[in-house]
Amino acid sequence: MKNKTFGSALLVAGTTIGAGMLAMPLTSAEMGFGYTLALLFILWILLSYSALLFVEVYQKAERKDAGIATLAEQYFGITGRVLATLSLVIFMYAILSAYVTGGGSLLAGLLPFLGDNATSISIVLFTVVLGVFIVISTGAVDALTRLLFVIKLVAFVLVLAMMLPLVTSDNLLAMPLKDFLIVSASPVFFTSFGFHVIIPSINKYLDGDIKRLRIAIIGGTAIPLVAYILWQMATHGVFPQSEFVRIVNNDPTLNGLINATFQATGSSLISGAVRTFSTLALVTSFLGVALSLFDCLDDLLKRVNIKAHRIQLGLLTFIPPLAFALFYPDGFIAALGYAGQMFTFYGLVLPVGLAWRARKRYPDLPYRVMGGGLGLILALLLGLLIMNVPFLIQAGYLPQVIG
Repeated sequence: MKNKTFGSALLVAGTTIGAGMLAMPLTSAEMGFGYTLALLFILWILLSYSALLFVEVYQKAERKDAGIATLAEQYFGITGRVLATLSLVIFMYAILSAYVTGGGSLLAGLLPFLGDNATSISIVLFTVVLGVFIVISTGAVDALTRLLFVIKLVAFVLVLAMMLPLVTSDNLLAMPLKDFLIVSASPVFFTSFGFHVIIPSINKYLDGDIKRLRIAIIGGTAIPLVAYILWQMATHGVFPQSEFVRIVNNDPTLNGLINATFQATGSSLISGAVRTFSTLALVTSFLGVALSLFDCLDDLLKRVNIKAHRIQLGLLTFIPPLAFALFYPDGFIAALGYAGQMFTFYGLVLPVGLAWRARKRYPDLPYRVMGGGLGLILALLLGLLIMNVPFLIQAGYLPQVIG
């Protein structure tokens, strides 16, 4: 039992920690470490709460292996299934677009001899080379991911070991340069706590045991929280805020983060370690999301009696994000922001609605998440706010996170 619970917690942590954390320093450069820390804690509590709402709803699921779209259909009919599926597919396309632009940016930094076409060629190379593993088989993806995940952990430990001793209190105490940046950055940060797509799997794995599910979710999300705090401490603490903001505004890509690291530390070893970790975080996240989208599209086509070959599914999976990256090569942060919108619906608004309907239909639920109706209302309001952040930024009511 303990092993299953521990394994489930690691699965939650492994799904949560990904390329989203790379955007954190870019989007919070003007925000300061203190407000960044507050945002991390708020979102950790909020997304742990929404995950436990799914656990609550699963108590009355028609099947233990029911997916979240099936739960949505159980309580909201076919409209619920369609909305849940659409939000998930659009979320995966958006976040895959972010990973392709970020991966192309990192690869272009290693291929300067390609000149003006370096970014475009790198984007295509990144997508095609990794896409081949998706098309070949799930086993090929599993083997590559296992290898890269171990190297990624080693690289992350090395990055922290080299950067944390350089942290200064003056850099950590820097104040926000604009009002309400903590709100503007929330959609990007939101995606960094996204693991909700695997809740059906761990629910089935733990036989719906509420106590063990709660331990797996709270413990599994605490691991990324600690990792994110250390990562933010390393970046905010090493970079003087004004210099970091200047570099990021000039190059709002992952290369900008790496260049900032080199200019702040003067060490090619440290900036190289950051590049290695960033690349591996992007690749492992890309593989996981791409495989999920590939399988999701396959399932959707089968539902309408269309049988697609793996190459056709690969084209459906990769052409939209590839097109986005080629036409918008600096869109890493923007794509993550829109991904955050879709995930906010899937990971926060939807579970609030499901829990509300479940409590009405089954007033004798054995387990209810603390907070009652007030907790549901507060979570819903925060979810609607985060979903509308990009529109509020465009309308000029909130500041840009970069620029």
